[in-house]
Amino acid sequence: MSLETTITSDVVGLTKVAPVSRRGFMSVTAAVAAGYTLAAGPVRAEVITTDTNGLQTGDARIKVGSDEMPAYFARPAGNTKAPVIIVAMEIFGLHEYIRDVTRRLAKLGAFAVAPDYYFRKGVDLTKVTDIKDLLPVVNAKPDAELLSDLDATAAWAGSQGGDTTKLGIIGFCRGGRTVWEYAAHSGTLKAGVAFYGPPVDAPRFCTYNH
Repeated sequence: MSLETTITSDVVGLTKVAPVSRRGFMSVTAAVAAGYTLAAGPVRAEVITTDTNGLQTGDARIKVGSDEMPAYFARPAGNTKAPVIIVAMEIFGLHEYIRDVTRRLAKLGAFAVAPDYYFRKGVDLTKVTDIKDLLPVVNAKPDAELLSDLDATAAWAGSQGGDTTKLGIIGFCRGGRTVWEYAAHSGTLKAGVAFYGPPVDAPRFCTYNH
């Protein structure tokens, strides 16, 4: 399967019209190749930007072993028992689209947190300009480490007043695969929503076989 055929699986549905036309596909491809990911440039005719009114938002550092994992969170201001939702990103890093999804969930009453679980490579994936440079980073992520990072994310949200008895996870593409894996792993997860992430590895751009 060609890259042209498979790359759209990671971005289709995040454009104004899906499936995209060839002309639309080229604009999406150009955005991806430029390292810009999804909801903030010429890819969409209308960009969704969720404000922070009524929210507490910010960057956090979550302890994972001897490291500290960057994360972005958003929750209703003054709500210390909001349900916790982990936002599992795709391969493009903790970019503005994922941050905006996090704020949207907070507007609905959740304590949403998006961990940057590729941080150990020391690469800002939002700045990578070539897809082939992304692959070694994301493919090197062991599943056991990923699941441990997600457990730490949930625990951190609980320590900040979130209600982890109402724990959910939502993920996009590679993050959709993460949802399926975490659902099988976690005994406390109450809900999971996977956007086009298959439950098993497959030979397609979106999932990247280990």
